[in-house]
Order: sequence, then structure tokens, then C-alpha cells
Amino acid sequence: MDDRQIIGAHPIDPAVRMRIMACLLELEERYDVTVLFACESGSRGWGFASPDSDYDVRFIYVNRLSWYLKVEAGRDVIEQPISDILDVSGWDLRKALQLLRGSNPTLLEWLHSPIVYREGSPAAPWLRALAQENFSKARCYQHYVSSAKSVYREHLLGEDVSYKKYLYALRPLVAARWIREGRGMAPMPFAELVQATIEDPALIGEINRLVQAKMGAIESATTRRWNAIHDFIERELASAEAHTFPTQDRPDRDALDVFLRETILENETRRRKGAMP
Repeated sequence: MDDRQIIGAHPIDPAVRMRIMACLLELEERYDVTVLFACESGSRGWGFASPDSDYDVRFIYVNRLSWYLKVEAGRDVIEQPISDILDVSGWDLRKALQLLRGSNPTLLEWLHSPIVYREGSPAAPWLRALAQENFSKARCYQHYVSSAKSVYREHLLGEDVSYKKYLYALRPLVAARWIREGRGMAPMPFAELVQATIEDPALIGEINRLVQAKMGAIESATTRRWNAIHDFIERELASAEAHTFPTQDRPDRDALDVFLRETILENETRRRKGAMP
């Protein structure tokens, strides 16, 4: 491995994948919805899962047409109780589009996850295109900086620090740097972010050691303070907070409305045809 290569892994047990696929089918039947897209979020999607990390399955679904034509809005989230290893939840399409309109980084990461469980319709590529067209540097940047700042203040000021929290501060900081450097929407994998934004071989080596330690330890494992990592987080946080983006972008709401209507109607047509004898 060269000095600038960063470690990253996205392991999915085949048996767990089959269990996830069965779970999505069961949720579709139980809630009478269609899952348009499903992916892995969290540490597996970022590339530094621990041996006991959950599988964080996230999905976007569309309801039947009648669900959208009610005076009282229905619940727009489906959440499953966390089981032994599965954490499964999803957002209704209209909720997802409202978040996309605000360039919600969590949703953008879902759409670009390296681990996809379901993408059988044209909805996901269309969503990615809409996300790109409505991407707000200012909103995403502020989200990443605020996230890193919160983790730093709440979890990184003691002498004993969680491996997980170190990475939860590092990832949004390098994502913010990615945006600050004019690279556009930040990718989900941590390794890709580091590879593109950090050039110091010594720092990359230290980050690799941290990732290896996190991937070899349980989620709750802690360590004594890593001075090189800690110093970088403090410097990078100061640089990130000193930078601002002008509020720009006005989302194309018409395009989002068109996508919502066409997806709902296409799903309804397909469902009705499937129900015909």
C-alpha cells in the first residue's frame, strides 16, 4: 500500500443481505408501499464498520395514490424496532423530496451509498439527478461543520476517546474540505474523501491506524487521546468554521413536483395492472 492509500471496507454478509431483502419485501406488504431504493448507511457505508456494527438499512418508498389524497397527512416514516443486527427505516418519497430540496446530506449520502440493496426502478437515478441539480454547497457545508463541532465538544475533550467518535468527527471535516475545495457533492466512503483531500503521508498513516483499530474493536471501544488526530481535528475545525459560502441556490420545485407526481402515478398504474386477472 502506498503512503497515500487509505483503508476502507464495505463488508456485507451474504446471509444478512438475503435477510435484508426479505425484510424489505415484508415491509412492502405490511404497509402497502413500494420500496424504490434501499441502501446501507452508517459505518458500513462509510467503510469503517466494527465487528459488532449494526446493518443500517435505509430506504425510500412510495405510497398508493390514495395515501396522498387525504385531508390529514399520514405518517411519512417507516421504522422497525432494532433487532440483533438490523436497524431498518425509510422515508416516504414526498418527505425525501422535501429533504432533497434542502440538500439534506443524509439523504444525499443514501443516494450515493456504495452498498445498494434495491434499485429496480428509474426513480433512484432520477433522484440522483435532481439531487445534483439542487445541490447546495452552503447547506451541506454547514451541516458537516456543525456535525464535527458537536462531536468534538461532546465526545473528544477527555483523555479517553471513542474510536468511533474520532471517525465521526474526521469524516464530516474531510467532507467539508471536499466541498470547500470545489469538488461538489461529497461522496459517502471515508477512504475516498481522505484520498482526495489529505496529502500528508504521516497523517494518512495515522488515520489508517485509527481505522484499523476501529474495525478491529467493538463499537464502544475507547482509546487514549491520539495527539496527531486530535490536533488535526482542532486545526481543521478552526479552518472550516472560518469559511462561509454565500446562500445561493433556489431549488427547482417544479422539477421535484413533476418527479413526485409521475412516480406516484407510475407506481399506481403498475400496481393496478399487477392486480388485474
